[in-house]
Amino acid sequence: MVEVGADAYRYRRFALRVIEGPEAGLEAVSSGEEATVGTEPGNTLVLTDRTVSRHHFALRATGAGLELRDLDSTNGTVLGGYRVRSALVDGGALIRAGKSVIQLDLRDDEVRETLSQRGQFGRVLGISPAMRRVFAVLERFAPTSGTVLLEGETGTGKELVAEAIHAHSPRARGPFVVVDCGAISPQLVESELFGHVRGAFTGAERDRRGAFEAAQRGTIFLDEVGELPLEMQPVLLRVLESRTFRRVGDDRPIGADVRVVAATNRDLRVEVNRGGFRADLFYRLAVLRVRIPPLRERSEDVPLLVRHFAQQLGGDEAARVPDDLVTALGRQPFPGNVRELRAALQRALILGDAARWREGAAGELERPAIDVTRTYGESKARAVEAWEQEYVRGLLEQYGGNQSRAASAVGMSRSHLRGLMQRFGLLGDGEAGDA
Repeated sequence: MVEVGADAYRYRRFALRVIEGPEAGLEAVSSGEEATVGTEPGNTLVLTDRTVSRHHFALRATGAGLELRDLDSTNGTVLGGYRVRSALVDGGALIRAGKSVIQLDLRDDEVRETLSQRGQFGRVLGISPAMRRVFAVLERFAPTSGTVLLEGETGTGKELVAEAIHAHSPRARGPFVVVDCGAISPQLVESELFGHVRGAFTGAERDRRGAFEAAQRGTIFLDEVGELPLEMQPVLLRVLESRTFRRVGDDRPIGADVRVVAATNRDLRVEVNRGGFRADLFYRLAVLRVRIPPLRERSEDVPLLVRHFAQQLGGDEAARVPDDLVTALGRQPFPGNVRELRAALQRALILGDAARWREGAAGELERPAIDVTRTYGESKARAVEAWEQEYVRGLLEQYGGNQSRAASAVGMSRSHLRGLMQRFGLLGDGEAGDA
């Protein structure tokens, strides 16, 4: 389904045609790598069948073929009589969503996406086709004022991408303000975003600017926006629509002259189906959706990243990175993506040579126990969480508990590190309230 050339991605078009259900005869044709089916207007094929979820399933063109993925729909996605979460499908496949049956037809024409010729965008590195494709999109969109939603797994570098968008925009001279939505106490989210006036609540001893005010004439980056409490989502939606906000305890509106870039490691369409994220806010944020590929889809970038990180970690250390270490790192799955790769390289340099790195990492690279009674998503989430916990624990040990040094060393914001520490119970007594 996908052909990757020296200068372009090519996708074979496919059509989704309803052959049974309220919209029998309705058809939609893909315009890119992905097409979706559901009742929300933003889908490729929009149905009125009440047994179909807002975002029911997605079809994405991959190197292996067309991947069908259920988006945690209420009534499930049925293929060949079986309810499936994901599967590779061929032309002619019949997919049931609720009371509707959709036939997949492959077309003879194709969609062509030109790749960027650059190997770097801001501080984001990549010579792989997967990253050059991302760069091509960012080259067109960064100079505008449109809102961007960055999607990708933990550790793929979404904050660096957001920073690069800001640096290539007309707002580059303005501030770039980062808000980690997953690390803020739910009781303080509104104050953190919009500020407060003295006396607005217990402990508000003076006026305080929020992130939106601090980001005036610049960019605000809402990291892990999927963690934003449901009750706060209408407030953020109103700000995005009206371009004004109010400090907590104040009725005076303040103009929001900011560009918004948001990021999430979740599929917000799934969260919409689950009732954890507002559909209208999702569409307001997803003016442009950019998927940042995991490291396993850009293995060509590993040597480049290893040399770059080696220079960051020790300057002349780059010359001492053995080729067999680069090769060994390139073969690892790295569920924590680029962030985990950097940590593995740092460990290798501390140990002194590739052989000792292999000995030190051997225990980590053993095949983990797999519980096949859990879904793929649940198992993956548990594995990533276990890795994150051990990573944070080891990072803090490496830097003697100094959070600022530890966060800076691995390119993480201090607030994000504190959020992870709080999540895994690694904050000392009296520290949790400071996050």
